[in-house]
Amino acid sequence: MFQEINQNTIASILKGSIVRENSDVHISQIAIDSRAILHPEKTLFVALRGAKADGADYIPELVKSGVKTFLVHQDFDERAIPEGCFIKVPDTRRALQILAKFQRSLFRNPIIGITGSNGKTIVKEWLGQILGKQYAVAKSPKSYNSQVGVPLSIFGIEAYHQLAILEAGVSKSGEMQALEEMIKPDLGVFTNLGTAHQEGFESPESKLKEKLSLFSESKFLVYCKDQTQVSVCIERLFPSEKLVGWSDRSGAEFTRSVKVNEMGARIILIKSDLSTHTFQVPFADVASLENITHVIVAAMTLGLNAASIQEGISDLRSIDMRLTLKPGVNNSLLIDDTYNNDLAGLKVALDFMQQQRPKRRRILILSDLLQQGSAEKIYEEVAHLIKKYQFDIIIGVGSEIFYLGKIFPQIFKGFGSTEDLLESIYPGDFANDMILITGARVFGFEEVVNRLQQRIHGTTLEINLNAITHNYNFYKKLISPKTKVMVMVKAFAYGGGASEIANLAQTMGADYLGVAFSDEGIALRKEGITLPIMVLNPMEESFGLCGEYDLEPVVFSLEFFQSLANWCTSHHKQMKIHLDLDTGMHRLGFEKKHIAELNHLVTANPQLRIASIYTHLVGADEDIHRDFSIFQLEKFEEMKEEILKNISYKPIIHALNSAGIVAFPEWQFDMVRLGIGLYGVELTGRHHSSLRTISTLKTTVSQVKELEAGETIGYSRKGKLEHGGKIATLAIGYADGYDRRFGNGVGYVLIHGQKAPLVGNVCMDMCMVDVTGLDVKPGDVAIIYGENISLKELALLIGTIPYELHTNISTRVKRVYYLD
Repeated sequence: MFQEINQNTIASILKGSIVRENSDVHISQIAIDSRAILHPEKTLFVALRGAKADGADYIPELVKSGVKTFLVHQDFDERAIPEGCFIKVPDTRRALQILAKFQRSLFRNPIIGITGSNGKTIVKEWLGQILGKQYAVAKSPKSYNSQVGVPLSIFGIEAYHQLAILEAGVSKSGEMQALEEMIKPDLGVFTNLGTAHQEGFESPESKLKEKLSLFSESKFLVYCKDQTQVSVCIERLFPSEKLVGWSDRSGAEFTRSVKVNEMGARIILIKSDLSTHTFQVPFADVASLENITHVIVAAMTLGLNAASIQEGISDLRSIDMRLTLKPGVNNSLLIDDTYNNDLAGLKVALDFMQQQRPKRRRILILSDLLQQGSAEKIYEEVAHLIKKYQFDIIIGVGSEIFYLGKIFPQIFKGFGSTEDLLESIYPGDFANDMILITGARVFGFEEVVNRLQQRIHGTTLEINLNAITHNYNFYKKLISPKTKVMVMVKAFAYGGGASEIANLAQTMGADYLGVAFSDEGIALRKEGITLPIMVLNPMEESFGLCGEYDLEPVVFSLEFFQSLANWCTSHHKQMKIHLDLDTGMHRLGFEKKHIAELNHLVTANPQLRIASIYTHLVGADEDIHRDFSIFQLEKFEEMKEEILKNISYKPIIHALNSAGIVAFPEWQFDMVRLGIGLYGVELTGRHHSSLRTISTLKTTVSQVKELEAGETIGYSRKGKLEHGGKIATLAIGYADGYDRRFGNGVGYVLIHGQKAPLVGNVCMDMCMVDVTGLDVKPGDVAIIYGENISLKELALLIGTIPYELHTNISTRVKRVYYLD
């Protein structure tokens, strides 16, 4: 917040009731996360209620830490909390938005609002970098474009900012009204209309109108006239004097011509007054050219001259503007935030770091913050953040960054340039560390990342942590708030990387983890995972390790029960166990005929305490097996009741997997087991469009060859281009988990968004694709699966299931985790 206000003013703005007002307290910061509070006495903590947690639960702890002011729901009972001022409102989320609306009204400088289906964040970032050359610019951190993200972005606008750029995103009808009331953009940018979130709207036109309502009071609106549906709607809804359209055809305010060249592309814009402006941009793909054209037209509409815009463009690049988690040297973890360079983005990166599993040391590699404003004030805030997040080493690059050396003389080491740092840095100096690398584009910190990241070949599995969170919350909405969730992270978390996924599950509020074998659970414990862990298939030789690492084995037979009981007796140990009841899977588990003897063993062996009783449905994903699934559930009900009658306590009861959560919500019992659904695959087909793809497997083109007609490709000469053509060799093979059955034209990859079919056999470390007619060169990226090649589709091609493709990805393939 850029203007301090007192508790009574806040209550007045919100029309809320106030308990224990303290007129001496002035609020200058707002927090919704109890872990991210820097100045407790100046912070208003907003207790939001969500699917994962209720912010009010953290209030007693926050009072102890010095927070004095809380925004709570009107049913909150503060009597048990002796200190603190409580402002009570009907809905804290709506109150947060009203406060943001008030703060927005105090900002007199221009605000740019951006919405659309795709490209919002990249347009915001590029426009922010170009405008930031001349102005102090505030912008939404990362993708903070939601009902909560937009208010937080507005609270980040400071008095010294000359411009603000805010994103707005909606997923269903009616959401944009609140965002428009807060943002009130002076200049609007509409990127494009796509298919995302279509399920939340009656039609594509209704979604378009919802998004466009952001610009109801804007002075100007930038859009592409070549998007027919968009332009027709815009030109019908808005007066012509506020429209700034661009097109590849004549007749628009800006007419565009694009010439691709070796350095990227040259964009020529001819205005309606026939003035001509030329820009060289460092990329040539269609999406980036559309995004940068929006940026250029918006900047010119704001009054920037072409030379200033070109200066800013020269520092841009076609990169992932995402916060990514990468494996580093010597078991370190790298957080790559190398495009970011403002305080708001740094805070997001620090929050992301805080959620990761603990490492030996925390190391911050930071460049000068090039944002406009008082350097002393900015670095004092950075110093507060460094203290808050308890860094062990600070490495600074630039000139102003040396201000931190005065505050942290013992742990700060400064360098005048990135080149100086690279000459000094030695990978062997880092081991089991958490390293956050964040800096302005001009410092080229990607070279630092390259120096410190783990050396693995060019095939990468990129995993979107936001998509996993989305999928988790989707399933949470299908179950009762009281129902627990066990997240299955067996088989390397379905190929996604068990440690990172387990850590995210722990952060999201999952109640249990499930692994297949004890060594998987041990690895998680060694990485700092504290959630209870159920081991589905323990071995007798692992009993000691289960005890040592607090793992809870599944017991599935009378013999196994007796063996574990004997071990616990002889070692004077107690252990939590899970009982597997076989109701039709006929894999592992107690059958109905075993229950009487099982009850006898349970009574005779109190050292084994039953943590849960469960069964597994054999066909919850297929309606053809619905009757059998009901039979299983009813049989499970009878069997578990026989066990419960025999004990004096209540174990957790669970039966539903991902498909079962969708198909049989009335049978959710005490807990559900979330597996493949978390990873973006909805097997019943009822809600597939509601889930997000979490991973993209990509590799690089190693070489491109021209072949004569009739030449063969690969082992056994299986591949042949009858009429000749061009092939590309990709750096992925069956040793990476790419199935050999995709060879010889069965499978395909995407290069520059175009299909390239496999030709010849898949080799151990490589495969070849037909790129005849495509513009492909070494180093280009090939998508194996992801957003536009679904695992379901690929599985059908070779007669298997998505589970197999997920879990087959080799551990030698680098996993990169990011927030989009």
